[in-house]
Amino acid sequence: MSRGICTRVNSCGAFWMLSAVTIAVNVIIVDAYSCHEVRTAFQLRQVGPLHRVPETPGTDVDLLVCKHEGPSCCTRKMEESYQLAVKRETLQNIRTYSFELEHLISRHSDAFQDMFQYLLSFSQGHLSSLLEVTYSSLSRHALRHVNQLFSSLSLYLRGANVSVEVAVHRFFNNLFPLVYTQLINPGVEGSMTVGSEMDDCLRMIRQDVNPFGSHPAIMAQELAGTLGAGRQLGLALEVGLDMMNATEHFSLSKECVKGLVKMVYCSHCRGLTLIKPCMGYCLNVMRGCLASMSELDQPWRRYTSLLDQLTNAMAGRHSLELSLLRVREYVNEALLYAQLHGVLITATVDKVCGLSTGEPTGKQSASPEVTTSNVTSSSPLPSAASSQPLPEQLLGQFAHLRSTSSPPLKPFRNNKHSLRTLSREFLIVLQRFRSFFTALPEMLCDGENVMDDSMCWSGDNVVESYSGRVVGNGLQAQRQNPEVKVRNPDPSLAEVKERLEQFNQEIQESFPKLGQIEAWDELSSGETEEGSTTDCDDEDGCQASGDSQEKICSDGSSVGNPFGRQPGGNSPQDDPSKPPSVKVIGSPSSANWAQSWSLALLFAACCLQWTLF
Repeated sequence: MSRGICTRVNSCGAFWMLSAVTIAVNVIIVDAYSCHEVRTAFQLRQVGPLHRVPETPGTDVDLLVCKHEGPSCCTRKMEESYQLAVKRETLQNIRTYSFELEHLISRHSDAFQDMFQYLLSFSQGHLSSLLEVTYSSLSRHALRHVNQLFSSLSLYLRGANVSVEVAVHRFFNNLFPLVYTQLINPGVEGSMTVGSEMDDCLRMIRQDVNPFGSHPAIMAQELAGTLGAGRQLGLALEVGLDMMNATEHFSLSKECVKGLVKMVYCSHCRGLTLIKPCMGYCLNVMRGCLASMSELDQPWRRYTSLLDQLTNAMAGRHSLELSLLRVREYVNEALLYAQLHGVLITATVDKVCGLSTGEPTGKQSASPEVTTSNVTSSSPLPSAASSQPLPEQLLGQFAHLRSTSSPPLKPFRNNKHSLRTLSREFLIVLQRFRSFFTALPEMLCDGENVMDDSMCWSGDNVVESYSGRVVGNGLQAQRQNPEVKVRNPDPSLAEVKERLEQFNQEIQESFPKLGQIEAWDELSSGETEEGSTTDCDDEDGCQASGDSQEKICSDGSSVGNPFGRQPGGNSPQDDPSKPPSVKVIGSPSSANWAQSWSLALLFAACCLQWTLF
């Protein structure tokens, strides 16, 4: 009885087991011949209309790219959709990586221009305050010439066809009539009936009379050098932006698009939607597609090197900042020089312009009224030095006032928005993009897009590792590329390369000594900017520790010329019995305590020497 029951139960269990196995096999067979996963991936990646994907694999499918034996979930229409999708995805990925570089260039181009305009505005206000406070008689008419000067400098930095030298000399040409009629000979203009003719004559003869000494020429030369580097940097950044815009709009060749479809989507035709391409395989495809772009590598590296050098020339030692800040100093010294040489200037103007102006008012003063410093005897007036030389006692009388009329001008080193800080930030970020065009294929094949280890897609099958030869970057290397055939270089990128090489050559010709400028990193760790120590406080107006104090005596000789100045010529050796009195207008000295004592002692020594003579 019990044995019969057991036999019946075993028979029933075997029947149900067989039925379950049969159902499972049928389910597996159904899944193996379904394109459900392919339809899902097609929809999620927005490749194209979903109705193009068949429900089940087809056997008689005539494909152009994703050819393989056996059933396929792809059709001709799907291949067309795949080509459009992979082209869109690849270009989008390239733009994603290049956008950061383009944004870097654009953001710093605007930041540099804003900084330039800020420095120009500050320097203009600095000079205007000098004229308004110290030379009030000039300010009403001179301020418009100041505005014209800095407007020209602003246009120059923005790339306009403006000459710094012409702008500076035009400023001093326009300033000379005001100086002559307001400082050297006050009231002359009021007594003249042909004031405009006299002004025109004074403007025309300014560079021949040389009433301001060498200060205009030195100022023009210094501004042309530092502002030239800033201008060229701005133009270079604009060229970089144009270059990035051109590279973003290049087109992928047909061979490249086919290679991309084969790498990204052909595995889907077999239902393998999750498999990823092998690393070496991806590099070959991307390097073939970007072969023309990789040709930009050498001119781009040269371009970034020039950007580095231009930035260092402009802001490495606060060159541009200091040159703009020194405009006030140069103008002040030029005005003081003109007042000290008023006798010679008046005599020369009277001869050349034919205007009888008499002696300068300064000669009628009983004693010299000096309220300034920073007076130099740069170079004598060429047209009048032989006839009426300036007495050497007069030069020595003001030579002790050599210290600057205001605290030493230095940029704020703790300012987070200084030109130097901005330049350092720019160069640090730029360093990351020096090899951008050769590293782009690696970036596109990085991360989750590829598989480094076993089980990856080789374009034809799932393999443990890619066995093909991995080629390098550039057009020449693609001759051995097994995945993408590169027939001709991209004409648009070839044009970009040519323009960039030409621009690099122009910069090198414009600045032949650009590479000889000392880089920031070459400074020793114990030094700070401008040779000062860390104990020096900018707010105290202290001098740099390496600066030498210039020694001047009544004979006009000097030792230790300050930065940015050139020694003047020897003053005429004339010894009249009594030097004329000259009234010199200027701003009071604000040197520190130690300098004041040194200058006082030097003044006493010079006066004693003059008395003995």
